[in-house]
Amino acid sequence: MIVLGRISAPFGVRGWIRVRSFGGDAGDWAGMPCWWLSADADAPLECWQAHRLLDCKPQGTALVASLAGVADRTAAAALGGLYIGAPRSALPDTAENEYYWADLIGLAVVNQAGESLGRVAGLIAAGAHDVLCVRDDDGSERLLPCVAAVVSEVDIAGRLVRVAWERDW
Repeated sequence: MIVLGRISAPFGVRGWIRVRSFGGDAGDWAGMPCWWLSADADAPLECWQAHRLLDCKPQGTALVASLAGVADRTAAAALGGLYIGAPRSALPDTAENEYYWADLIGLAVVNQAGESLGRVAGLIAAGAHDVLCVRDDDGSERLLPCVAAVVSEVDIAGRLVRVAWERDW
């Protein structure tokens, strides 16, 4: 299961929910016939519950959505904090040089000199650009801007991200 985002709060009184995306354009989710919800982002596939998507639209900087069976604010509030996911097969294909965050988690990160900086532990949506959270074997963490000037190569098959970043930065 690819975790896409999280339900943050109810929106209005008719059962709509406010959604926080974990990356990319959450508006792309509108084409998915259903969303899968779980309280545990690491739960096995059979623990996720499918909910038919009725409608979704941008609302300010967030996305709001309506799911079948969620008819009022109380029902929407009960979904607060749940993760939104989808099986890989339900997601649209990515364009060239475009990746789902889940594809990057766990990849080794090396700099141009071939020095290991650690592994991608997570990503942060930071407004202007995403940020790679890279954790070294000693537990130290580096935050690298996920921009072309820093990330020079992503090799999903080779499980490697090459960056223009020094070990001592």
